[in-house]
Amino acid sequence: MDEILSKWDGTAFPDFIRGLPEIAAPAPGIRGWLLQGGRTQAVFFDIEAGLRIPPHAHCAQWGLVVEGEMSLTIGGRTRRYRKGDWYAIAAGEEHAAEFHTRVNVIDVFDDGARYAAKA
Repeated sequence: MDEILSKWDGTAFPDFIRGLPEIAAPAPGIRGWLLQGGRTQAVFFDIEAGLRIPPHAHCAQWGLVVEGEMSLTIGGRTRRYRKGDWYAIAAGEEHAAEFHTRVNVIDVFDDGARYAAKA
């Protein structure tokens, strides 16, 4: 397994995922690959350890932790998430994140224009 992960640059995502269009990342330390639907998007995120995302709100979001450990504060309640945990954030609900390790997550957004692909 270690050979496979190093081949994938340390992410849990294989070449065919990393071959998707890369998003114009909102901050340094975040990479994401975009799977575009008509009214939704799925983003395969690779996020560096130590990064903090300040409180913000947007469309509904559902996510699954593939690797790593992070904390999410959703609606004022903070919880730690690890591999296999999932979360749901309602549209307009304020949330923030802290990444304790390098994290790979898959997030699905109820907005087909949430992220743009890099030019």
